[in-house]
Amino acid sequence: MFSKQATSKPPVPHLTVAEMNAIPDPTPPRKATGTPKVASLIASDTTIDGGISGDTELHVDGVVRGDIVVARLSIGETGHVEGAIQAEIVEARGRVVGSITAKQVRLYASCHVDGDITHEQLTMEAGAFFQGRSLKFQRPASAPMAAITGEVIEMNSSDIKAAE
Repeated sequence: MFSKQATSKPPVPHLTVAEMNAIPDPTPPRKATGTPKVASLIASDTTIDGGISGDTELHVDGVVRGDIVVARLSIGETGHVEGAIQAEIVEARGRVVGSITAKQVRLYASCHVDGDITHEQLTMEAGAFFQGRSLKFQRPASAPMAAITGEVIEMNSSDIKAAE
């Protein structure tokens, strides 16, 4: 009545290594998006007088006296920046004297920041020193229709019921 039917499995083909290598890969090859970006390092015994800019990652263990505009900035515990900083991400463990403008800013316990920070996200560890203003990026708010057209629209409760 309830008998189990035996199922036959298809035979497994035996392939040599050469035959296996000849089988095409079903996944298409990924296109190179460019060379991977390597972080630039300013060593602890280096002082730079002047600005730095580039679409790269920068790690500062030395001293920079000038503005920095990079994609990502990391300031080590021995790092010291005197100037304005603009980046997508800033991680500070050292000293900053100047303004910071970034989407994400992280201030570690060993850092000392003396200047304004404009950010979307600000994270501070206990023990971090920050003296200045914290300014959040302002997203443009949608303007009401009356402000766009310049018209003032008055509606009564009877107008709302009629529209339904």
